[in-house]
Amino acid sequence: MRVVLADDQALVRGGLRAILDAEDDIEVVAEADDGGAAARAAAAERADVVLMDVQMPGVDGLEGTRRVIASRPGCRVLVLTTFDLDEYVFAALRAGASGFLLKTSDPAELAAAVRACHSGEWLFAPTVTRRLVEAYVSRPPGGAGIPPVMRSLTDRELDVLRAIARGLSNAEIATELYLGEATVRTHVTRILAKLGLRDRVQAVVLAYETGLVAPGP
Repeated sequence: MRVVLADDQALVRGGLRAILDAEDDIEVVAEADDGGAAARAAAAERADVVLMDVQMPGVDGLEGTRRVIASRPGCRVLVLTTFDLDEYVFAALRAGASGFLLKTSDPAELAAAVRACHSGEWLFAPTVTRRLVEAYVSRPPGGAGIPPVMRSLTDRELDVLRAIARGLSNAEIATELYLGEATVRTHVTRILAKLGLRDRVQAVVLAYETGLVAPGP
């Protein structure tokens, strides 16, 4: 997979490149020091994943995420964050980011995070995404019944969507619902298609926004 690194600190980019270049299936094709340059590089280099810092001078990570999605729709954005739980970081998710990578994470986890983001399976540190969603998503008042936007989903698809919103992987969903992993993947694909969503993060956001799931354990 082809990766673009976006961070205003050259030393940070160098460290990320050193880790990723050691992987046989990952190629760092460009570096950028702001979001605008990252979007241009993603389009020019046909990038699969952009590692996007949040706070950069010039074009920040929020606007950079929007530009990447607009110029390279198939590209996934993995946001680099210190996890301050600010609205700015959550806004990046709503702008189209596919997940979050903690800057305090073990370097050995970086490649796995990029692969997970690229594959659309679950994202690195799913609890981070879930906590951000719970903290900042706007939710309707409580009420009974299935949200209208969800009524195209079958009962089993609703079960799978609730599990996705809880941060479960395909394997965990399969175990909990007594399904095969291939069947879970099929359900996930159908859920995203029916709801017009790009990935699982958008599914989590929608599940909270519509009241299908609520914050809590």
